[in-house]
Amino acid sequence: MSGRDAILSELSEARYDSPPLPELSGFGGEYEDPIAQFESSLETVGGSLIRVARSVDLADALADLEVVRQAERLYSSLPAAVAGNVALSEIADPKELNNLGLAIVRGEWAVAENGAVWVNPTDLRHRAVLFIAEHLVLVVSESKLVHNMHQAYERLGANLPGYGLFISGPSKTADIEQSLVIGAQGPRSLHVCLVAGSDE
Repeated sequence: MSGRDAILSELSEARYDSPPLPELSGFGGEYEDPIAQFESSLETVGGSLIRVARSVDLADALADLEVVRQAERLYSSLPAAVAGNVALSEIADPKELNNLGLAIVRGEWAVAENGAVWVNPTDLRHRAVLFIAEHLVLVVSESKLVHNMHQAYERLGANLPGYGLFISGPSKTADIEQSLVIGAQGPRSLHVCLVAGSDE
C-alpha cells in the first residue's frame, strides 16, 4: 500500500464526535415599540406603513390609497376588502400580467428590525404577480409582528415551503452611478397594512 493510500484509509476510518451547535437564543435585539421601529425601517427602504385599527376597517383603509383608486388592472388575494379585476386562475402565462397596476397580497410575518414582510406565495397561481405589478400592498396582522429576523425564522420553523420570500420595500437599485432608483426592476411602491385585532 502506498503512503497516499495509507493516509486516505486512515482518514476514512477516523470517527469524530460532532461539536454541539452554538446557542443562538440571545441573538437579535428587541424594541420598546416594535410598531414604530417597523414603520421607521419600512420608510428607510422606501415603503410606507398604514395602520388599521380593526380588520373590518381594512376595506376603507385600502379604498383611501391612491394606488388602489388609480389601478386599472388589479389583483387582490383579499376580495372581501378589495375586489380585483384580474383572476390568476384564468391566466395561463405570467406574461399576461404585464401592465398589472396593483397587487394586494397577504403577508404572514412582519419584522421590525428591517421592515421586511414574509410572503408565502403557494396560494398564488403565478408568483410573478409580486414582482410584475407596478405597485404592491401587503396586508399583515399586527399580532404577526416580530422584533427581528431570528424570531421570524423561529416562527417559520424548519418546514419551509418550496418557495417564499421576505419583501422589504419596493424594488430599488443603486448600482448605476451610486444613485438610488426606486422601481427599477419591480414594484414602484410598497404599502404595508398592519391590521390590529386580527390573527389572520
